[in-house]
Amino acid sequence: MQATTTRPPVTATADGEGVVSHAGSRLLADVADRTTLTDQLSVVLDGLRKPRARHDPGRVLVDMAVAVADGATTISDVAVLADQPALFGAVASDSTCWRLLDRLDSARLGAVAMARAGAREVVWAQRAELTGRPFPPAHAAGRALSGLVIDLDASVVVCHSEKEHAAPTFKKSFGYHPMLAFCDNTGEFLAAVLRRGNAGSNTAADHITVLDAALTQLPDQHRHGTPILVRADTAGCTREFLAHLRGLRDEAVSCEFSVGWAVTVKERAAIAAIPAWLWADAVDADGGHRDGAGLAEITRVLPARALLGYPQGIRVIVRRERPHPGAQLDAFEEADGWRYTAFATDTTVGQLARLDARHRAHARVEDRIRCAKDTGLDHFPSRSFAINQAWLTVVMLAVDLIAWTQHLLLSDNLVKAEPKTLRYRLLHVAARLTRGQRRLWLRIQRTWPWARDVAAAFARLAALSVPAG
Repeated sequence: MQATTTRPPVTATADGEGVVSHAGSRLLADVADRTTLTDQLSVVLDGLRKPRARHDPGRVLVDMAVAVADGATTISDVAVLADQPALFGAVASDSTCWRLLDRLDSARLGAVAMARAGAREVVWAQRAELTGRPFPPAHAAGRALSGLVIDLDASVVVCHSEKEHAAPTFKKSFGYHPMLAFCDNTGEFLAAVLRRGNAGSNTAADHITVLDAALTQLPDQHRHGTPILVRADTAGCTREFLAHLRGLRDEAVSCEFSVGWAVTVKERAAIAAIPAWLWADAVDADGGHRDGAGLAEITRVLPARALLGYPQGIRVIVRRERPHPGAQLDAFEEADGWRYTAFATDTTVGQLARLDARHRAHARVEDRIRCAKDTGLDHFPSRSFAINQAWLTVVMLAVDLIAWTQHLLLSDNLVKAEPKTLRYRLLHVAARLTRGQRRLWLRIQRTWPWARDVAAAFARLAALSVPAG
């Protein structure tokens, strides 16, 4: 019988030397060092270090974040680093990691947040030195948006075992319902609050807490000197949250909002009063004409009581669109064949089409959450709620390390690659460690398609400027 395989025969032995896997993940560990994140965490967690302890708590937290960014879903997966001391140095055991997470109470988690903010300031300064801009612009409808954009959203994380404060969710599942905040410009995971599974979606207090924590993560000169747009779905359209957001202007934080607005009986009556000629054309994600979609502002048509308690200057804009096949419509929508959605904003200028496209770009937060769930957010490792809160902080560190690596060290398609792609192309690459010229060399297989990208990233890393002291 003629063989049909094209694979060359191999013989496996266990006598190799100097070969390491996950070599690209060393970039993440070094980014933590070069951006001062490791040092700042070591300072704020120094009180947790016992006399003659082998491992520094700040370094342990960074190693956990690197492992999670590398794909770890449990604390024991830190072994992917610990099993390769030649590449990653001395890494704490999973029991040491457990003990650290157990000791991270609310006060220490607040200190970790301060360290994250300090490192973020360094990262933005490093990027400004490299590119001339501290952060890239966010985009909508093919145009760059001015300033910073913060997206808020909540997401259900299913738990498959009994955990403290896990509860039935509105999706008929069981788990947690954390509130999350991302920077749309950079993809950074700014802040989060772990909540019970039955926590309400439109809880103003949780929105306020997460927004304030997210703003604290921004460097001072940008928090107070840059326009900031806060986006949320209809859960963020509460009087208390929008009043708090408007009140930030008294603290020299230039905030505007764009939040979903529920379409109820009052809105339907206002829509019915809008003449046909008043509907403006909508645009698609690239800024081109969107067939079968229109926009109209109904602020002046709504009854005064509908806007009572909302910030002065709020505008309510309705979008109508032909429903896709199979869409479920209510009786009002069935009558005229349009599907209606609405949003509210306090931006006073701009075409309705641009404001609508800017708000619809909030959908990108779903991709941020999906990537975060691929980076540890979809699995909380402990029965203890406190340890799971600490794990959420590790996830935020991991997402930020990936974002910082992309913005500071990578180019072309790797800048926007999702975690799964980044791990395959960069983080999980194998290499050979050799010594020579008083240096440790990481030699990547020359035929690997992204070998030059990995080498270039390490070269850019070595050239990063680090603040004195």
